[in-house]
Amino acid sequence: MVCNVSLQVVPNVPEKDLYPVVDKVIEMIRESGVKYIVSPMETTMEGDLRQLLELVARAQEICVENGASRIISVVKIDFKSGGVSIDEKIKNYR
Repeated sequence: MVCNVSLQVVPNVPEKDLYPVVDKVIEMIRESGVKYIVSPMETTMEGDLRQLLELVARAQEICVENGASRIISVVKIDFKSGGVSIDEKIKNYR
């Protein structure tokens, strides 16, 4: 069933490294093949819940692999009987 998961990662790295680490997380999401949208404060993904939660876990690992001593993450899940798409939520605004 299709759902949406939004992820915000804030790795504890020097400020000069913040965007490069976040960029690596976004690259991993892109390479996964799931549908996603990047916004200024979070990235929203669309797909199977288990797959998306695996991407959330991998995002933490990427931050650590790139020097983060700690990561604060905010995860939001929209799960609806019958599924929910990014397009149906934003079609009136695009």
